[in-house]
Amino acid sequence: MKRENAVQILQQSSAIWDVLIIGGGATGLGTAVDAAARGYRTLLLEQNDFAKATSSRSTKLIHGGFRYLKQGNVPLVRESLRERGLLLRNAPHLVRCRSFVVPGYQWWETPYYGMGLKVYDLLAGKLGLGPSQIISREETLKQLPTLEPRGLRGGVRYFDGQFDDARLAVCLAQTVFDHGGVALNYCKVTGLLKEGGRVCGVMARDTESGREFEVRARAVINATGIFTDDIRRMDDHAVAPVMTASQGAHLVLPKSFLPGDSALMVPKTADGRILFAIPWHGRVLVGTTDTPVTEISLEPKPFAEEIEFLLAESAKYLAKAPARSDILSASAGLRPLVKTGGGPTAKLARDHALFVSPAGLVTITGGKWTTYRKMAEDTVEKAIAVGGLEPRPCVTEGLRVHGAAGEDLRAAAELMSENPVWCEWLHPRLPSPVGEVIWAVRHEMARTVEDVLSRRTRALLLDARASREIAPRVAALLAAELGRDEQWRDAQVKEFSALAGNYLPQ
Repeated sequence: MKRENAVQILQQSSAIWDVLIIGGGATGLGTAVDAAARGYRTLLLEQNDFAKATSSRSTKLIHGGFRYLKQGNVPLVRESLRERGLLLRNAPHLVRCRSFVVPGYQWWETPYYGMGLKVYDLLAGKLGLGPSQIISREETLKQLPTLEPRGLRGGVRYFDGQFDDARLAVCLAQTVFDHGGVALNYCKVTGLLKEGGRVCGVMARDTESGREFEVRARAVINATGIFTDDIRRMDDHAVAPVMTASQGAHLVLPKSFLPGDSALMVPKTADGRILFAIPWHGRVLVGTTDTPVTEISLEPKPFAEEIEFLLAESAKYLAKAPARSDILSASAGLRPLVKTGGGPTAKLARDHALFVSPAGLVTITGGKWTTYRKMAEDTVEKAIAVGGLEPRPCVTEGLRVHGAAGEDLRAAAELMSENPVWCEWLHPRLPSPVGEVIWAVRHEMARTVEDVLSRRTRALLLDARASREIAPRVAALLAAELGRDEQWRDAQVKEFSALAGNYLPQ
């Protein structure tokens, strides 16, 4: 997957694309995979880097959504559990089964949540990951050694899926290329093309070179998440908004706060949401919040009250209360939610919604990472109808995601053998060798220090201070690979250092 090749295809091709997708997050990438795998001539354009926004800022779970079961949204839970099972089969290199424990401190909690999780098991059917079970106080503390023991009566253990969101996004982009499609980052759609009142393509600008393109397509799909309404207004400036946003914040703490392999799940916090504390890449990920926001940003920051809330809620369940000084990184993401009237965003459904404008712009919004494949399938079916494409069946239920066969591991090992320096660790506190930077540039379209340290590796999320310390070295490696000068390198270090500062609560 090389960016220069993708740009060259876009420059030289005058043929009409079958499907053009705007947006390189989970939904857009999944839709591009579905369309390309069906044999349609497919192009995806992303204004920044793949998964730059919401899709790299999740709670890293592929799950049915126990909270949605509590809300009575059984169809969404059933669909999510099915998709969870399919993704575990199709991306075994990226998705794993994780044990979760719900602690019980009141007499009614263990049987109550135990019954709810049995329903969760039943809805998963043959794609279940293992039966949930009520466990003793002793077993609960064995699974979660740092759990607050005072008043603990027992717990419920169940299983769900965990993944690395940005890594899956990159592998989906590679899967698009594997099936003959093209996915291009840093190419911003600036307007829609129309003929006879119908959307027939887009105007786009390569933000690296400044070159402008007119790209024609039979079906144009808006899969831009939090920017959904911006693209819809390119089609009709007076259109009513369909999206609202809520912010979810996460903290990353040292592994000592939750040693072992099991995760903690608290079914109800002070704001009514579920709280997770999950082992992830040798750290503990704690989240999440649900804060309504009106300002849409590519780089949202956790609010001070969100950080305090997560610290306070986790302190109720951990024997050692985490402090601000323990935070290795704090980040936030914006959820694109479909408007369904008033009420708090925490109660808005996570179902996806499809819209087709009078001019034929197909918009997909809402949903979540777990259901990205089904969202893509529904979207491509709609695009077939709108674009008058020859109907072809969806094949993604059994389609393996790029890397599932281990081909990248072998190729990366060969690359690392080229230079002994590339086998060195970037930083003693980070689990990434120098060679990952080279691989990210040559094979994963990484273009900036942020691309490498935020999404190709997860250094920024795992330890913001350590990531800032290695930014100069990463910038030098990138400059050598991309042919950039010293001024570019210095600017990259400055930009990333400022960004990393936002991940460190003051």
